[in-house]
Amino acid sequence: MAKLVLPACPGKVRLGLKASDQPEQLLNRLQYRPDVFEFFTSPADFEPAAFKELKTAVKFVQANVTTKVIIHHPMNYQGLHLDQLLDPQRQPEAYQFLQSSTAQLLDLANDLDVRVLVHGGYGGSELLDQYPSVSEARTVVFSRLDELVRQANGHVIIENGITPSFMYGDPQLDEMIIQHHLPLVCDLSHVFIGLHGDMGLTMLALKRLRPLIQHYHLVDSLGQQHDSLPLGHGLIDWQRVLPMLNPKATMIYEVPDETDATCANMLSSYHYLRNMETRLIEGGRHGE
Repeated sequence: MAKLVLPACPGKVRLGLKASDQPEQLLNRLQYRPDVFEFFTSPADFEPAAFKELKTAVKFVQANVTTKVIIHHPMNYQGLHLDQLLDPQRQPEAYQFLQSSTAQLLDLANDLDVRVLVHGGYGGSELLDQYPSVSEARTVVFSRLDELVRQANGHVIIENGITPSFMYGDPQLDEMIIQHHLPLVCDLSHVFIGLHGDMGLTMLALKRLRPLIQHYHLVDSLGQQHDSLPLGHGLIDWQRVLPMLNPKATMIYEVPDETDATCANMLSSYHYLRNMETRLIEGGRHGE
């Protein structure tokens, strides 16, 4: 593999890329030597032959590019969001797939020392509406997440959604997350959308949860719906966000191109944030 090394940056901003285990996608991303690589998965990846291919791809990345590997649990199964609120009685097939696929990934994570990203809350109101109250729904979510963390031996990280069952920015829910000491993934666009585009509340959430955040999905948004914009193309104030990022956390730029074969929007988002960081560092030096 050709070694196309991007210039080193002086601060916390690092290059993180995402793709499936398809060879053409992998080679496209890995030529840029990312600091962290995140595998996107779908239900088809959990068939025996496909799962073996996924494991082979993980080993390839670890041996050739980076040992920092994250496997992103599938988002949907047969048209249903894979949310912790799935009911084994109402959605038995999706619930069973959620449990079995998570167990498969945790076995792989323990074997290869990688991290597994699961969704604490992902779907819309259709699952939440099945519970008598938001409070009871949250009780179910935290019970399941606590058990998952106990099983995972430090290999699981939990992503926020925009649903009241597991989002960031609600002070009561943030406090529950802190009390349970959950290992977090912070999707910036999900925080911003869940708080209806309120940048002040977004910053409060980032500050409160910063010690628990182990990984970031950096993606811009207009704050109203999932729009997955490159950094600088939405309304998130990255100059405010950047100093609040946990320097110990990894990060990827979860910004798709029109085709999965390329990653131009991920790279441009990385350069946008890296250049901003360089300007902030140089500005701080000039102010000394």
